[in-house]
Amino acid sequence: MKIRVFLAGLLMTLGTVSLAQVWPAQTIKIIVPFTPGTGMDTIARTVSPKLSERLGQPVVVQNVPGASGNIGADNVAKANPDGYTMLMGANTMLMAAQLYKSVPFNPVEDFASVSMTAYGTLMLVASPKSGIKSMQELIALAKAKPGFVSYGSPGIGTPHHMAMELFKSEAQLAMLHVPYKGTSGFVQDLLAGELMVGFLPVHVAQNFVSSGKLTALAVGGAARHPVAPGVATIQELGVNGVNVDIWYAFFVPAKAPAAVINRLNTEIAAIMKLPEVKSVLTNAGLDAMSSTSSELNALLRKDYLRWGSVIKRNAIEIE
Repeated sequence: MKIRVFLAGLLMTLGTVSLAQVWPAQTIKIIVPFTPGTGMDTIARTVSPKLSERLGQPVVVQNVPGASGNIGADNVAKANPDGYTMLMGANTMLMAAQLYKSVPFNPVEDFASVSMTAYGTLMLVASPKSGIKSMQELIALAKAKPGFVSYGSPGIGTPHHMAMELFKSEAQLAMLHVPYKGTSGFVQDLLAGELMVGFLPVHVAQNFVSSGKLTALAVGGAARHPVAPGVATIQELGVNGVNVDIWYAFFVPAKAPAAVINRLNTEIAAIMKLPEVKSVLTNAGLDAMSSTSSELNALLRKDYLRWGSVIKRNAIEIE
């Protein structure tokens, strides 16, 4: 019996080694669970030709949108774990998987982490018409008049919405959420003063701040952002536990060979350091970076619990 178990284990090991030696031997597919033009899509289409050059095989990008990214993510979760199907994911999938009543995959257990690729920082801003000139003034007004301060988002469960829910929870505020069906209407009404405050990507927000159309209150990252070095973080201003950076990363199905994950990690890390890649992402409002597989996995698990707590605490749900 012990011999059979040993031989079975040996065959599995040899099979993994054999796969790693010949991998890649065919086209690699990157699934983007959102439409073209999104941050995830930009990263995938910037990385794919570079990855193809390094691996010697075609790397194609396929958009599979729907259910806030859950449909595309589920496709990858159920794909053959051979390294030929990758997911261009983000921490938004940790939110989406907990916002719907029924999701057919587990974003923590059904994927193997490959590498971080980029992050995007959000800035808390106010309409000049609101009269709010600082984060402290926002907090004072929201506490004096619960439900009076209005904030918008591109929709329920979007990073902009979840960022404000986390901020509200940590600062113990009651504010009015006005969800929109997309970014355009939300931004227009914020600029027009129909909304009082909101979160916007720092690169977008700073343009409006510089022209006097919006007032910068704080940035939502762990540190100040080079695009707006004069704007303090939410934590610096006294509200702890609010890091709402959006991170982007590559994943493969769980049980993919370790050798394949390591190869992908090495190549992606090298690609993210290329000046031309950094330039494209910077123009898209993203900051290029990479990580080890274990670092990404630790962040994945930590953020899953963190955003799950925010969702449950505030009873947020998408039908």
